[in-house]
Amino acid sequence: MSLDWPRLQRALAIETARGFCNLQGNTYRFNEYLHEALTQAPLQQLPPQVRDRWQETAAAYAHYNDLSPSQRQHLVVKTRQLLHDVHKQLASSPPRPRPLDQPLKTGHGIGEQLRCVVGDRAAAQLAKLGLYTVADLIYYFPRDHIDYARQVPIRQLQAGETVTLVGKVRHCNCFTSPRNAKLTILEIMLQDRTGQIRLSRFYAGARYAQRGWQEQQKRLYAPQTLVAASGLVKRTKYGLTLEDPELEVLDQARAEIDSLTIGRIVPIYPLTAGVSSEVIRRAVARVLPLVQDYPDPLPQGLRQRHQLIPLDTALRHIHFPPDQTQLSLARRRLIFDEFFYLQLGLLQRRRQQQQQASAPLKPQGELIEQFYQRLPFQLTGAQQRVVAEILADLERPIPMNRLLQGDVGSGKTVVAVIALLAAVQSGYQGALMAPTEVLAEQHYRKLFEWLTPLHVPVELLTGSVRTTKRRQILDQLATGELPVLVGTHALIQEGVRFQRLGLVVIDEQHRFGVAQRAKLQAKGVLPHVLTMTATPIPRTLALTLHGDLDVSQIDELPPGRQPIQTTILGRGDRPCAYDLIRREVAQGRQAYIVLPLVEESEKLDLKSAIAEHKRLQTEIFPNFRVGLLHGRMASSEKDATIQAFAQGKLDILVATTVVEVGVDVPNATVMLIEHAERFGLSQLHQLRGRVGRGAQQSYCLLLLNSARNDAAKQRLNVLAQSQDGFFIAEMDLRLRGPGEVLGTRQSGLPDFALASLVEDQDCLEAARSAATELIAQDPELRNYPLLQAILQQRRDRLLETMMN
Repeated sequence: MSLDWPRLQRALAIETARGFCNLQGNTYRFNEYLHEALTQAPLQQLPPQVRDRWQETAAAYAHYNDLSPSQRQHLVVKTRQLLHDVHKQLASSPPRPRPLDQPLKTGHGIGEQLRCVVGDRAAAQLAKLGLYTVADLIYYFPRDHIDYARQVPIRQLQAGETVTLVGKVRHCNCFTSPRNAKLTILEIMLQDRTGQIRLSRFYAGARYAQRGWQEQQKRLYAPQTLVAASGLVKRTKYGLTLEDPELEVLDQARAEIDSLTIGRIVPIYPLTAGVSSEVIRRAVARVLPLVQDYPDPLPQGLRQRHQLIPLDTALRHIHFPPDQTQLSLARRRLIFDEFFYLQLGLLQRRRQQQQQASAPLKPQGELIEQFYQRLPFQLTGAQQRVVAEILADLERPIPMNRLLQGDVGSGKTVVAVIALLAAVQSGYQGALMAPTEVLAEQHYRKLFEWLTPLHVPVELLTGSVRTTKRRQILDQLATGELPVLVGTHALIQEGVRFQRLGLVVIDEQHRFGVAQRAKLQAKGVLPHVLTMTATPIPRTLALTLHGDLDVSQIDELPPGRQPIQTTILGRGDRPCAYDLIRREVAQGRQAYIVLPLVEESEKLDLKSAIAEHKRLQTEIFPNFRVGLLHGRMASSEKDATIQAFAQGKLDILVATTVVEVGVDVPNATVMLIEHAERFGLSQLHQLRGRVGRGAQQSYCLLLLNSARNDAAKQRLNVLAQSQDGFFIAEMDLRLRGPGEVLGTRQSGLPDFALASLVEDQDCLEAARSAATELIAQDPELRNYPLLQAILQQRRDRLLETMMN
């Protein structure tokens, strides 16, 4: 394929750097050159699906002038990825395991053989699950397994066991239930040498109520027929039976069980309406022979070091394992693969980032020195260490990509300001993006307080900023007159143009999607990026989400901070909690009362917050000034309430979880959390961090409102016993899972088929180690073309999941 690859990539890079303005060249405009170059490229060597993607991309450049800036950006990014993929594919021409790519329903080749087995109807059913190819089916792993391999005599049955019985039918009856005309009951009395047992199966639907079907069942299970039955042993008032047993008629001559469900470990698959497990099992059984001697992408030495079975064996045994040991080995191999390919992709992406050129910033300068002199406190040792790491990154000619973790109140904002000042004194602009207006406003006030004496202008851009002010901010930003901008998602909207963006700081990064963070980075030319979180992330989550980042950790609180006394209270202890608040307020302190999201509806949540605020003000604390803060207040109202509380004009702040981040009032010493059992440990730790920010003893009261609260107490004891955010986050991960810890909406977690970040931590560590070792030996994986091809397929799918 004859193309000037470097020139194409250069054109795309320049267009990106110039803000997607459709640059005019000597002969062509950017879009004209791309359209002609892509249209005239010979496509014969490309697979059909890639050829279609190429032609579609080429055609899009004919309409480039009609696209918005964000649409142009999306097209350019997509084109760069396409060129990278195609060039790499043509250069390496790796072998591809073609048989597994074949569709389940086709008129050619292997697909024709499969169609005879799967059938048109079964293929249509499998399509409902998104299974179209042999590979789709083979990699559609069971969600669970039931062990029917243990065969026992009837006399030895024990309730609660899962077993298989083999016996002869004494008699069989199949009839319509006298109580429900839509329900058909099959009853079989089965007997072996040791005893007999009555088995029942229930069938709902008009088809089973027909006399012909019922007579067919009676003939199938005629007296003296040899039958195998598998299921869970259950005790009823009539004695022991099997719950909803699987039944299969055996060959009298051999009496051997040759079944996909009876007398073996049976796979249980995720299903959807109209698709039965039996359809999937039969289809999988027919295609599994195709994986025999399937080439294994992992190097043999790596497999031996990590004691991994071959891939073809693992694929066969995950579906139909001979025994529990083989099932465990198959699961470990396939879980290792899921982690390994993700880690390889993250490490390669990190290496690519480190090969890019970025403007080095000056860590030494007058602005930073003046800032240090004006600070009313000394940085902790941990802050000084982290600042040194960040400034060293900024000084290098490659873009920084660092995650800063620090517990609540550890002083991450000060560190971020020093990094922003390094950008400003180097002639660049800095941006700080926060997930909520409350947090953005809090950062803005702090930066305004610190930067104004240094004559460094800073502005706030949120959705609530009025049009006139917004226009003024955008003009100053575009000319470079405004060096620092703080804001919410408003920073990544169209029309926000920086003249020279050098540093991006993203706070509470887990609340933004990967794509949103990338949009802010795209506002500059390879700016340095510092992401921050006050939600400590356990190592397994950090490796999965941020395996391509450098990580700094502030693991030390400022001096003078006392541990927050955390107490778990029952419903009857509410008066004691109110008494503590009265005592603290009487001594000049302040308190928070946090309400949970009572219902999914924001309106109900709002109604509840308003009603509770009124009750507390009129009935409980009539002599105190009680304020209300919730997420549906206008920005100006929220700001006024927070300012009033911070200035001591309010004694008690009743709030929803909007105070989780961004409200910094050192005089507040009590945090009362209603319905504490409804919160995760990490979120409770965040809320607790709103107090204890001054020198006085502070209190966190976790009020349980459920009557049966033993389990909740046990979980919340973790908070009562520890102030360590990382330990608490690890426990939260184990108790609730990664999606709940991070927030499911924009967690960015890849969708693993088998792997669990809670149960498979050892396997993740091993996969990370193996990936690191392999990348160090062969960064481009030139010696492993099959591994490279499989990695590309998997990485695209995983990273696409994380981008959405």
